[in-house]
Amino acid sequence: MTGKGLQPFDIDSFLSRGDGGGTKAKYRKNEIVFRQGDSADAVFYIIDGKCKVTVISETGKEAVVALREKGEFFGEGCLAGQPHRLATVTALTMSKLIRVGKAAMERALHDEPKFSQLFTSYLLARNIRVEADLMDQLFNSSEKRLARLLLLMAKFGKEGGPEPVIAVRQATLAEMIGTTRSRVSFFMNKFRKLGFIDYSGGLSGRIEVHSSLLNVILDETPGATKDPPANDGG
Repeated sequence: MTGKGLQPFDIDSFLSRGDGGGTKAKYRKNEIVFRQGDSADAVFYIIDGKCKVTVISETGKEAVVALREKGEFFGEGCLAGQPHRLATVTALTMSKLIRVGKAAMERALHDEPKFSQLFTSYLLARNIRVEADLMDQLFNSSEKRLARLLLLMAKFGKEGGPEPVIAVRQATLAEMIGTTRSRVSFFMNKFRKLGFIDYSGGLSGRIEVHSSLLNVILDETPGATKDPPANDGG
């Protein structure tokens, strides 16, 4: 929200001030922010770090459904009357968040038009992303889904992107694209051999995503193959 002669709206500062109604908190890696079934009474904004959103089915199966990172909100379902959390949010890295209670968030949206416009734009963009994710899941192979996820995580096409991706467990990537860890491992190795990505492996490294990874999505990959055969149901 910038313009000639105008300063960009600083969400961090606004929410941290008394009129924004927010309180800052730090979460350690793997620390839970809230659990599925908890009372939905606040919205969170990520100042720094990365969090994962997981859901557990009635049979006890857990799945990662989204990642949230710096500059993103989560927990906004409370604003639509959601009484309990539908998912669990856990810090993937050391994270700094701003917690804004439901009443304070509603007041901020009502009293500050710039903040309201930014928040609305964010929700619309995320809704478009969810629809694109659904189409991706329905019509693309797991190889293409992984390529798209890596490009999104690297902020490809956005100002300042692509950025290095903090290494995420292959099992987490597999859950997000609806396949198995073995297939993710197969495709990650393939992408690296083709020069589409660079990474040292392990959780301490970072993944460098190159624009050439778009070839996978555009069906221009040299020697592209179908999903490897698997008997693990992925």
